[in-house]
Amino acid sequence: MISKITVIGSGTMGNGIAQVSAMAGFETSLFDISKKQLDIAESKINKNLDKGFELGKIAAEKRDNAKGNLSFTEDFETAVKHSDLIIEAVPENMELKKQIFNDAEKFVHEETIFATNTTGLSITEIGNTTKREDKVIGMHFFNPVHIMKLIEIVRSSSTSQETYEIVKAVSEKMGKQTVEINEAAGFVTSRMNALIGAEAFRMWEEGVASPQDIDKALKLGLNHPMGPFEMIDLVGLDVRLASMKNLEKHLGPAFKPSKKLEDLVKKGRLGRKTGKGVYNYNKKIDG
Repeated sequence: MISKITVIGSGTMGNGIAQVSAMAGFETSLFDISKKQLDIAESKINKNLDKGFELGKIAAEKRDNAKGNLSFTEDFETAVKHSDLIIEAVPENMELKKQIFNDAEKFVHEETIFATNTTGLSITEIGNTTKREDKVIGMHFFNPVHIMKLIEIVRSSSTSQETYEIVKAVSEKMGKQTVEINEAAGFVTSRMNALIGAEAFRMWEEGVASPQDIDKALKLGLNHPMGPFEMIDLVGLDVRLASMKNLEKHLGPAFKPSKKLEDLVKKGRLGRKTGKGVYNYNKKIDG
C-alpha cells in the first residue's frame, strides 16, 4: 500500500509530479538541495492549484487537501524516511541517479519502491546499484505533468510484477493512463521524438524550411499538437541533447545530435525555461 511519496528534485518535472501526487491524496514530500528552487516550486504548485479552482476544474476542497498533502524540505533523510515510493526527477545524469538511490537506501524500509523519471537511461543499470533491483522501475511523466495524461512505466530486466502493478495503480490514482514498456533505449516516446527532432534540425540546417514553417507543417499537415521545435523548447534543449547522446550511443548515428542543437545549448539557449531556445520567447521569433 502506497501512502507516502517522495519526489527528488523540484524542477519543472519534479514539482509537477509532486502536484499530481498530492492531488491524488498521497502524503507528498518534495526534496531539493536548493531552498530557492523549493520556494519557486511551492509557488508554482499553489498557482496551478488556484488556477484549477478558478477555472472550475477542481473543487476548493480538493485544492486545499492537495496543498495540505505537500511538504517541502532540504533535508534528504526527512524527505525519504517512511516513504513508500521515491520518484527521482533530477537531470539526466546516470551517476547522480545512482547516488540518490544509494543514499535513499540508508533511510527507507525494505518495501520502498524506487522510480526514476528518466527519459531514456537504463533502468537496469540504475537498479543494479541498489539492493532492491526488483523494486526499481521507470515512471516517465510528460510536461506539463498536471495536464499530460500518459506515464510510460518501464520495467528493467529485474522489475517484479508486484512492483509494476503497484506503480500502475499509483499512476491511475494520479489520473494518468499508462503504457507498459520493457526496457529499451529511449523507450517509445523519447525515441520517436528524438528522430523527429533530429530530422527537423537537419532540415533547418539544410535550408529546407524555417523552424516556424517546419512546426506549422507538422501541426497542420500531420495533426501534431506541437511542432518539433516547440516541443524541444518545452522539454529543454539540454535535456534533448543528453537524450540524443544516450540514444546515439545505444542505437547508432540516426540519433546523432545536430551541431546547431549543440551550439544552442553552449549559448545557454535551453528553451522556455531560459526564455530562449530555438525561439526567442521575448520576441516570439527564432534567433
